[in-house]
Amino acid sequence: MQKKNLGAIYVLLAAFCWGLIGLFTRRLLAVGAAPGDIVAIRNFGALGMLAVYFTLRDKSVFHVKRRDLPIFFGTGVVSVVFFTLCYFSCQQRCSLAVSAILLYTAPAMVVIMSALVFGEKITKKKLLALVLAFCGCASVSGLWSGGLTLTVSGFLFGIGSAFFYALYSIFAPFALKKYAPMAVVFWTFVFAGPASLIVADHDRVLSILSTPELLLTAVGLVLVATVLPYIFYTRGLSMMEGGKASILASLEPVVAAFVGILAFGEP
Repeated sequence: MQKKNLGAIYVLLAAFCWGLIGLFTRRLLAVGAAPGDIVAIRNFGALGMLAVYFTLRDKSVFHVKRRDLPIFFGTGVVSVVFFTLCYFSCQQRCSLAVSAILLYTAPAMVVIMSALVFGEKITKKKLLALVLAFCGCASVSGLWSGGLTLTVSGFLFGIGSAFFYALYSIFAPFALKKYAPMAVVFWTFVFAGPASLIVADHDRVLSILSTPELLLTAVGLVLVATVLPYIFYTRGLSMMEGGKASILASLEPVVAAFVGILAFGEP
């Protein structure tokens, strides 16, 4: 199989896993978890799971050069943490449809930034794919069905979530020039995990994790909707252009729509 085709498969697998996140977050929100609590469980849990795995299987990922740490601060804090906080803040101020469609302006941002930073060509195929992906995201998010709400602060948070989401596809390639995809993912969460604790209610998080059923939900959130997709997406980025990868990741809201229909009875 050609490298770029394998990379596309990895990106689609990542998008599929990200699309399943609602299975876990809705359960946690239903029992009183705040968005900041979920961010902390997700990111710090990913750090813990990855640390245990690599301690047992491959300790080489623990070794990075000090001068490269700012790159992982970029992938971990600037991208992963800021994106999640902006996205949840947008959802609190706007309708879910508006939040989703603002987030999925990210592929266009990645294509433009990749052209500026890496010299990737902006082709007619990419532009057509961007338009189709955006229209598809608008359709599955219910943008055309009415009942939308939009505030100035919500719009700014929504565009911010797209911008920070897009930055992962810009920061990560710099790290991938020097480190394996698994090392890039691990060091991303070395920064994202502790930073996420700042926005969480620690007592509430501990209360959630002390309940066996909710602990299992948290493990699913960390493994299925965080660790695996970031590994898949980072592997995909190592094999293809960031702009193409970001467009392919637009499969995520389609999967999320089917999760809503099949698991939660949404129309």
